[in-house]
Amino acid sequence: MDLRIQRSVVSHLRTRPKVLETGPFVAGLDPETANPFINYASPVPGVPITAADVADLVAAFTGAGRKPRLEYVTSCAPELEDLLTAAGFTVEERNQYLVCTPETLGAHPVPEGLTLAEPTTDPDRAAVVAAQNEAFGGSADDRPEAAVARIRRTQERGGVVIGARTADGEWVGGGQAAAPIDGLSEVAGIAVREPFRRRGLGAAITAEITHRLFRRGGEVGWLEAGSDDSWRVYERVGYSPAGHRLYISRQV
Repeated sequence: MDLRIQRSVVSHLRTRPKVLETGPFVAGLDPETANPFINYASPVPGVPITAADVADLVAAFTGAGRKPRLEYVTSCAPELEDLLTAAGFTVEERNQYLVCTPETLGAHPVPEGLTLAEPTTDPDRAAVVAAQNEAFGGSADDRPEAAVARIRRTQERGGVVIGARTADGEWVGGGQAAAPIDGLSEVAGIAVREPFRRRGLGAAITAEITHRLFRRGGEVGWLEAGSDDSWRVYERVGYSPAGHRLYISRQV
């Protein structure tokens, strides 16, 4: 599974608005935002990596005006962390990723008084983005219109974007996943505003996105948990631990 996930990450980076390929690395960039969680690189599995390759990658990020940053499955490039730390990179996080298949996915009811839907207009997309930003504690130095454009592109390319809203039309949470590539897609951005938490809404959003992925040809959904609480939510949906990923970056 590690190899499939890493290949999928690289394939998805190649769909970004701007792609940099240098040596064994693929970087996916968005000219509309400098958000480091959107602009990052990952190694191509099976390709040897040298210190010179790392130096070239740093130069490519610097030339593009972006912070050098990588996300990758550790087992697919076991020598890379030492090369990066020697070049001045610092580990941000070490995460386990979880996977779900059609056989393990469970059904989760939507809490009473709420509905799930795909936002179909830019105002609705903006409202979902605002709910996610509030839930995550801020906008991460992003322009709202750029985030709306990314959501629209995700939908236009066959991905899934789901928002939760009240009976009076207030959007209170959401999440998304890109269109499956090679049968895999990452489920991300699962967020619920504070007043609507602890009612099962996060599980319902996650399950609905994953279900729609499978209806669109996906074989495996994968994600990462940001806390013990979200970990438990994802396990109830049908996700289980499968491997490890590293987030690592260097100050410019």
